[in-house]
Amino acid sequence: MDRYELRRQDYSLSEDQSELQAAYAKFFRSRCPLEVVRAAEATGFDKNLWEQLCGTGATTMALPESAGGDGATLVDLSLVAEELGRVLAPVPWVDHVCATRLLARLGVLDADADAAIVEGRQLVALESRIGATAGTRLIPAGAVADHIVVREGDEIVRLSFDTRPAGVENIGRLPMAWIDPAAADRRTVLAAGAAALAHYDRALDEWRVLTAAALVGLIDETLRIAAEFATTRYTMGVPISTLQGISHPLANIAITVQAGRNLARRASWFLEFEPDVQPALASAAFVYTAEEAPRAATMAVHVQGGLGVAAESAASAYLLRAKGWPLAAGDAAASAVRAAELHAAAQS
Repeated sequence: MDRYELRRQDYSLSEDQSELQAAYAKFFRSRCPLEVVRAAEATGFDKNLWEQLCGTGATTMALPESAGGDGATLVDLSLVAEELGRVLAPVPWVDHVCATRLLARLGVLDADADAAIVEGRQLVALESRIGATAGTRLIPAGAVADHIVVREGDEIVRLSFDTRPAGVENIGRLPMAWIDPAAADRRTVLAAGAAALAHYDRALDEWRVLTAAALVGLIDETLRIAAEFATTRYTMGVPISTLQGISHPLANIAITVQAGRNLARRASWFLEFEPDVQPALASAAFVYTAEEAPRAATMAVHVQGGLGVAAESAASAYLLRAKGWPLAAGDAAASAVRAAELHAAAQS
């Protein structure tokens, strides 16, 4: 029997993984209430929360031991991402993790010389849009990053600026910035050629998987917000949660949460252990959660009625991120096309 045969159909967590997720769920609940999220909206980044998160080893765990890390798998990282998304944490952890893992695969991350990057004291951003290979581009964490990794033609390049680019206001409340590689104060070619581009594509797939996991956490929390409201509000003497117009959509969101979670974990497992077997899974997980998150968040707003659309409501905060976070990848249709092309190629 193939040693992976059973595991391909079983995505239950090990005891260690369950403890890992519980630890980060506790961390984010205690350190990132909605007030922290609101306070960081102007910049999309909470430096204090970032430093606390790095102090837990959330950046070092993602890297191989050869690069000064702890060798966590992509499945482990997806558990952290889910809890990050659940509280809308204003930290570009997914971008930094995917960028540093790329640097490690390219062999340009030294455990000693680049300790500040490994430990998260210097933040690395990654260009996450499909197809951008030249000119100015919008980088999700470009306004707060010390280093930015982009693709230019067949080269993978690291950029640094003496003065960080100005942030761009956006619906997802991300620390986005327009980045012109030609204007960088320092430009270092990390690698070039087909192998380098393959590593970059792998980094983008990891970004899609971890973003999908974060969106699962976001969807799950919107369900909790809506269900809690629906069970405490009454009409004609009964909770509004008993009405089919509310209970059935909430049940659909619960199904979406489980489906999205299974898909994200399946995608992370294959990408980590058998990346060539089902290469379309990462894009499929991203497309599914990117489509379902706004639907779930919209339903949460509708359940709360006028309260849901108030600027200070939790439901409206989740709706903005549900719509905005996936846009960091550019046109979501590009990921759908990529999933279709990879699936077709695998079947041929």
